[in-house]
Amino acid sequence: MKIGVIGIGQIGGTIAKKLAKTGHMVKVANSKGIDSVADFAKEIGAIPADLQTVGVDIDVLILSVPTPSIADLPKSLWANLSPDTVIVDTGNYYPEFRDARIDEIDKGQPESLWVSKVAGRKVVKAFNMLLAHSLANLGKNPKQSNRLAMWVAGDDEHQKHLIMGLVDECGFDALDGGDLANSWKQQPNSAGYCCDCTADELRQRRKNSAQTADSVRQNRAYAVGELPKLTGGDFSHENVIKANRMLNV
Repeated sequence: MKIGVIGIGQIGGTIAKKLAKTGHMVKVANSKGIDSVADFAKEIGAIPADLQTVGVDIDVLILSVPTPSIADLPKSLWANLSPDTVIVDTGNYYPEFRDARIDEIDKGQPESLWVSKVAGRKVVKAFNMLLAHSLANLGKNPKQSNRLAMWVAGDDEHQKHLIMGLVDECGFDALDGGDLANSWKQQPNSAGYCCDCTADELRQRRKNSAQTADSVRQNRAYAVGELPKLTGGDFSHENVIKANRMLNV
């Protein structure tokens, strides 16, 4: 497939690298222009692009930028997309320490529904439930046991299952998370969020969870404050996963 990736940080850069390695044609871009992504593109075997060209003639567009920044993307980006291009939202909204406030999300709108409204298109929510270390280093082929899993949500079944296939190619089990209205179940600090769960563990955590859309948002704010205490200030991958497994239930 032809895939565009906006954002080459720890998440977007890792996804771009993995998909390029599996043989997809990958274009990468960010808000700083084509020169700022040229070296990275060369390193992973991708094509450097800017925000005006990254969406031209592609099958999938992956958004891997802070959620509020999506509203700042140029209108030409959306205009240049084919009607058949699948848009993937990998973002997580964290106003407690990083993101400018988005009133609609703060009032209860699921993050990816807000992204869909901004883009004027249906989107698929995926790749947001693993820490950067897990995404980069803990993928396995389908024949290996204890493969980590993630939810994938979307309103269009064809689009959702196409992205589930890309998740599989990146080394993870993809679970059908339902529609975007229920994608709050995979937002920050929902049950199983960034806990390095297998498919069975992730299903069980969701089944056992009493969380609501409101409590997920409340748990996000609570967890941001509790994480330093639970890790003792040691934010190693192992410690963060251990803390998340206590917090995200």
